[in-house]
Amino acid sequence: MSQTHQGSGFHFRTLTPDLILDAIESLGIYPETGLMALNSYENRVYQFRCDNGVRYVVKFYRPERWSDEQIQEEHDFSQALFDEEIPIATPVIIDGRSLHHYQGFRFALFPSIGGRSFEVDNLEQLEATGRFIGRIHQFSQQAKFEHRVVVNPQMLGDESLLWLKESGHVPQSLVTPYFTIVEQVLEKSKEIWFKQPHKQIRLHGDLHPSNILWTPDGPGFVDLDDARTGPAIQDLWMMLTGERSQRLLQLDILLEAYEEFCDFDTRELTLIEPLRAMRMLHYNAWLSRRWEDPAFPMNFPWYAEEKYWEQQILSFKEQLAVLDEPALSLTPGY
Repeated sequence: MSQTHQGSGFHFRTLTPDLILDAIESLGIYPETGLMALNSYENRVYQFRCDNGVRYVVKFYRPERWSDEQIQEEHDFSQALFDEEIPIATPVIIDGRSLHHYQGFRFALFPSIGGRSFEVDNLEQLEATGRFIGRIHQFSQQAKFEHRVVVNPQMLGDESLLWLKESGHVPQSLVTPYFTIVEQVLEKSKEIWFKQPHKQIRLHGDLHPSNILWTPDGPGFVDLDDARTGPAIQDLWMMLTGERSQRLLQLDILLEAYEEFCDFDTRELTLIEPLRAMRMLHYNAWLSRRWEDPAFPMNFPWYAEEKYWEQQILSFKEQLAVLDEPALSLTPGY
């Protein structure tokens, strides 16, 4: 999830199909097909084929979320990775620019990357992906972001907690049990986080399996919208699924491939469950922050139901117990 603008206005209402087409055509690109909406709620993303037969993806950035400098830094990072022969979607440069403006909207064009879903339980795919993440991090350590945000408990946890307390979205009957357990989880997560110093590097930032496509040539990475600074484990832990024994096997394969290109500090493994806990909280707040966007009540109707918040209370109780368990480790006996 990402750092979010605190304003209450919803700005995509004026992004009509005609405006989208006009924006694309302002770059000298002329769509031949209709616009196919892709699965993105934070921004507005469409696929189309132009009159030259080239398939593109156009991405309109949510207004007021990132500054131009932050978006440009994302673009420059992806281009630098692409130049290192890392298979990553990078914006098309037109007239010397990758970030474009049209009637108050900021947008970018990307080549359409074909591929099928990445399978985290496919160990060969996991190994190949680990190798490329190692290459990404090997390169990313060579410089720092100047404008992107930092992964930390304040941004993911404290700001999310404050937003939810002021939002009124938590049902009144569940306010006390929800915030009681969330505060306990956040306190424990911060205790673990600050006990373990870690190196800050440039990251993809939101490297869950849906942001990896499997192509005939291996993995293809997409959506650097949440590129940020933080510990290397942030780009690895979302690959780990299933029971503890499965996650240990996945971790072993992932890190062995990763370390062909980049050293990994295994002490960062203690940050996995705090990161998971804070992502859970940030997700709750993200839905709340976006509730004025009609796409959210339409696609997440259960967010307004008491049952959802009851389930969240149970999930946070389970996560609190997990935070007290030994961290994942490749040391025998764990």
